[in-house]
Amino acid sequence: MGNLGLRHRLDKKGVVVDNSTTWYKRRFVMIKIDGNSLSIEDVSAVSRNDEQVELAAESVGKINRSRDFVEKILKENKTVYGINTGFGALANTFISKEDSTKLQENLIRSHAVCVGPPLAEDIVRGIMLLRANALTKGYSGVRKELIEFLVQLLNKKVYPYIPSQGSVGASGDLAPLAHLALVIMGEGECLEEGKRLPADEVLAKKGLKPLKLLAKEGLGLINGTQMMSAIGCLVVADAELLLKNAQVAGSMSLEALKGTARAFDEKIHALRPHPGQTRIAANIRKLIEDSEIIASHVNCERVQDAYTLRCMPQVLGPIADITGYARNVLTIEINSATDNPLVFPEEEEVISGGNFHGEPLAFIMDYLCIALAEIASISERTTDRLVNPHVSGLPPFLSSKSGLNSGFMITQYTAAALVSENKVLAHPSSVDSIPTSAGQEDHVSMGAIAARNAAAIVKNVQQVMAIEMLCAAQGIDFQELAPGAGTKAAHRVIREHVSHLEEDRVLYKDMEKVRELVVSGAIVDAVEEAVGAIE
Repeated sequence: MGNLGLRHRLDKKGVVVDNSTTWYKRRFVMIKIDGNSLSIEDVSAVSRNDEQVELAAESVGKINRSRDFVEKILKENKTVYGINTGFGALANTFISKEDSTKLQENLIRSHAVCVGPPLAEDIVRGIMLLRANALTKGYSGVRKELIEFLVQLLNKKVYPYIPSQGSVGASGDLAPLAHLALVIMGEGECLEEGKRLPADEVLAKKGLKPLKLLAKEGLGLINGTQMMSAIGCLVVADAELLLKNAQVAGSMSLEALKGTARAFDEKIHALRPHPGQTRIAANIRKLIEDSEIIASHVNCERVQDAYTLRCMPQVLGPIADITGYARNVLTIEINSATDNPLVFPEEEEVISGGNFHGEPLAFIMDYLCIALAEIASISERTTDRLVNPHVSGLPPFLSSKSGLNSGFMITQYTAAALVSENKVLAHPSSVDSIPTSAGQEDHVSMGAIAARNAAAIVKNVQQVMAIEMLCAAQGIDFQELAPGAGTKAAHRVIREHVSHLEEDRVLYKDMEKVRELVVSGAIVDAVEEAVGAIE
């Protein structure tokens, strides 16, 4: 899948210099982590805009109490899983206090076994932030110094080298998180400008000294769902912007194809009041408001438009609802204690459970894979209508000199290829489970695979969306009347970067430019400035 989760950079004024994923306007605020109140917007800001992070002062007391109880257990020489025992199927093996540090080091070294292309910087930053936030809840029994070290890694832009393949989603993202923990120990590698460098060298250059992991701290670092959660947060943020772009693209196509606005009448959607459907219909009405094109054929002979146009609210609406549900699940997850065992100092208990299991995330990421793939599916079918002279009423393949010129014929091929690829990626990962750790961990979620698939689908959909917008803009060019206020704003932005196609030229560069406008939010920003927020 290549490098997952491409980052963008911003200059000192917070302006995008190079963007490959979603653009977030920089807020220049300190993100305080307390284990309870992190948002997806916070994750996006830290992951993609390098916002600074600090540990909330009110969290220090509970962190210290949790650690003090672990020290008490060690002092009393009680046998407690995760503190002075082996791990997984080796849980019944007692480890002496003298070997507790060696146990943690061995745990990290033995578990850092991922393969494949590395996770990109934005995902790695998200992982570090979420791991620090989970530990800050005060149920993991680690020292405050360990959490502060994670925060320093973030703030000093140290990026552990974490290969993307190796997590089965329970006990959480063990192997990927072990690569992060290696760097804290001064081992493993970091990524700097795409190069793999020894972690100890990078830490020394940043003025950081490696930490010795004490009892429970190695396990506290790797037992959790932070890889799939970090990817999930970024996917949700991207999906929300994609949905806005999809509504803009669909509305542009509606006008280019001289569709009717009747299918978006409020009365229709009031009789099937799914929240997303109702909202999308209202947005489309707003986008095409005052359209001379739509108004010019209110009484035309065409009775109904094709489903790709007529059913936009019924298709995009459920996707909006699914994305909202995913946001809720992830917001809970990123503010949860997901390691094992959990330490309850007030009750003087250490309880083994299963909060590391990634099933909630596996399900929603699979769900998002299916939903996002459908955005591309309806978009590609609309593109096909735009280029097909038998149904479009437009010049063949949107070229006024067709025959000599192929116009946008092959852009639809690319969209079709991406849509087909999405169908493979959208196969649910959560329906699979392979036992691990000698059968002790006999049901796993495969949530990390679902998350990685969703991230790959997002990029495909962004490109399919750019192709539809490129074709829709060309189609609008052939209309003599003005489009609606929202679609006019979108058309203007596209034409500021890509000119009308008079004769065949190299189109992949145009496709790249429009994709940048999609993922940067530039088109949506212009539209919302013209007509107000697209909810």
